[in-house]
Amino acid sequence: MKVHTLDTLLVRHPFFAGLDPDDAGFVARCGVNRVVGAGEFLFRAGDPADQFYVVRSGRVAVELYAPGRGPLILDTVGEGAVLDAAWLIPPFRWQFDARAVTIVRLVALDASCLRARCEEHPALGYRLMQHTAMIMQERLEAARVRLLDLYGAHRA
Repeated sequence: MKVHTLDTLLVRHPFFAGLDPDDAGFVARCGVNRVVGAGEFLFRAGDPADQFYVVRSGRVAVELYAPGRGPLILDTVGEGAVLDAAWLIPPFRWQFDARAVTIVRLVALDASCLRARCEEHPALGYRLMQHTAMIMQERLEAARVRLLDLYGAHRA
C-alpha cells in the first residue's frame, strides 16, 4: 500500500485541480486525515464552521432539520466533494447538518489556518474562492432542479 502525503492527496482532489504544489503544501499544513463512522455527524447547523472538509471516500448527507418533520436530506455527496462554504463566509457558522451515510474518509482543514493562509497569499485565496463559488453555483442549480421536480408537477 502506498502512503500519500496530504499535499499529494489535495493536488489530486478535483476541488484543488490546478493548484501548484507550493500552494497545496500551504493548504496541507492546515489539515489532518479523519475517518467518520456511518451515522456520525461531521457538523450541525448553528455550530462554528471551524473546518473545511474534503471528502476522499464515502457518502455524506447534507440535511436540514424541519420541526415536526425531522431531518430533510438536501443533498448527498461523495468522493471528490467538499463541505461547505461556511468556513469562508462570515459569520462562519454551519447552515445545515452533515451526517455520514457510510464510513467517510476525508481531509479536515482547520478553517482559521486556511483563512490565514489565504490572507498571506491572496492569489491562493482568490483561487479557493473561485473554486468555492463554482461549487456553490452547482449546488444552487441542483437545488433549483430538485425544487422544480418537487413543485413543478402540482401546477395547473
